Amino acid sequence: MVKSSPSEDETRTRARTRHAILDAAVEVLAKNRSAPLSQVAAEAGVARSTLQRYFAERADLVAALGDYAEELINEATERARVDEGTALEAFSRLASEYFALRKVALLAFEGESENSAQEEQDCGPGDLALYELVERGHEDGSIDPRITPLWAQQLLWSMLYSGWTYSSIARVPVFESHNMCVMSLVKALARERRD
Repeated sequence: MVKSSPSEDETRTRARTRHAILDAAVEVLAKNRSAPLSQVAAEAGVARSTLQRYFAERADLVAALGDYAEELINEATERARVDEGTALEAFSRLASEYFALRKVALLAFEGESENSAQEEQDCGPGDLALYELVERGHEDGSIDPRITPLWAQQLLWSMLYSGWTYSSIARVPVFESHNMCVMSLVKALARERRD
């Protein structure tokens, strides 16, 4: 058995602590965007001074949540197995995986100003996988060729937002909102079948 070096253990411990702080921030700030950082530290099970070693200012933590959201989106994209089955089936799995990211996605994207939303965004691995998925759907005949990859991306995120808010507005269970969201997306992207 190979023992890890003290620096490897320290690195893993730091990564776990950082992850715990980010998860706690998602939980606390999703409920109250202006909650004190002491609440985040308590939720993470760390001292306020420990939180400040990782994120000196509130703005640093909020910025890190954007990166964390992207990391979780990339992991969800992998779990969706976007290369398996028809593109429309894969898109349905992708929407389901993304639906579970409600809290972190809303926090990460809530702070975008109108100007930053209009600026050209860098494409991350999740974006590229989605674009390729839509193009594959055009080729395999499962996704309407009139739906561009960028439109599919915009439709996905707007429909996810609608699904996330629908359960609280309509006072329905989250699974019902999830099912309606995914069904609506699949119907919107599906190639029309002519008999």
